[in-house]
Amino acid sequence: MGIETNIQIVKDFFAAIGSRDEDGLMALVAEDIEWIIPGESWPLAGTHRGHAGVAEVHRKALEAVETTYPKPPEFIAQRDRVIVVGVATGTIKATGKRFKDEWIFDIIVREGKVTRIQEYIDTQALARASRMDDQSKGDFCER
Repeated sequence: MGIETNIQIVKDFFAAIGSRDEDGLMALVAEDIEWIIPGESWPLAGTHRGHAGVAEVHRKALEAVETTYPKPPEFIAQRDRVIVVGVATGTIKATGKRFKDEWIFDIIVREGKVTRIQEYIDTQALARASRMDDQSKGDFCER
């Protein structure tokens, strides 16, 4: 697959997540996908494998986090790798705390499917917003 095709597959992947289209999402990911979300102490952290893992993290994201993207992400590609650079703001629903997350997704696309995602995110901001205490409730958690 060409670089432009790989970028479009990744854009379609993000669009499927944003529109809550689980069937569309599953059509874009390989059966043996590995999705690594770093951190501890926040709902989406962990290594998620296969369609079941992607479905579970997608479900958890819908239940646990309200997210907005104040500007479109940037897509950078070479061969089968697409790097996506963006920023998200949102609220962890369980705590009501807000966060700002400047992130990078390192995505591998092979044979028209997303096969691996490694996220590089602000784990501290997300863990702080996920912490159940009364400090900074509703405050904007930034680094």
